Amino acid sequence: MTAGIRRQRGTTLVIALIMMVVITLLAVSSLGTTNMNLKVVGNMQSRGEALNATQQAIETVISTPLFIANPANAVLSPCGTANTLCTDLSGDGAPDYTTRLNPAPSCISVKSIKVSELNLSNAEDLGCAAGQAQQFGVTGVSTGDSLCANTAWDITAETTSTTSRTKVTLTQGVGVRINADDMTTSCL
Repeated sequence: MTAGIRRQRGTTLVIALIMMVVITLLAVSSLGTTNMNLKVVGNMQSRGEALNATQQAIETVISTPLFIANPANAVLSPCGTANTLCTDLSGDGAPDYTTRLNPAPSCISVKSIKVSELNLSNAEDLGCAAGQAQQFGVTGVSTGDSLCANTAWDITAETTSTTSRTKVTLTQGVGVRINADDMTTSCL
């Protein structure tokens, strides 16, 4: 019986070593999975920040009529070159994301608003009808068009991260009512 016990002492050591190897492999595998998950979450966060910077840039551009008057220089205070906005999320004074309007905003359609389409109880429409009464009496001058036109614009913004390889491109359409006198200079 003592000979059987002596043989089993070595077996216990071998089983313990095998268990240690299995536990080590599980720990290494968990570490690799954790690192991959951190990279995925970091990429998602960077993409979300870039998308927000892109949307903010487009909203900044369409909140001023500058993109209609001068599409090649549509950003009020660009950083660096024309049509470029910088976003500093970390607050350290250095831009984290650079957004560029590429191509410049473009007018894709323009349509004169007919006087008959105006709602004269609406203040905006009333401004489009001003002065039309003077033209109605002159033969051949009045085409029935008001002093305003509806335009549709495409604005494409491309944001790149200054610290990673994140890049987001977003195109947004916007409809803008403009003065009929600006139709030929802004949209043709």
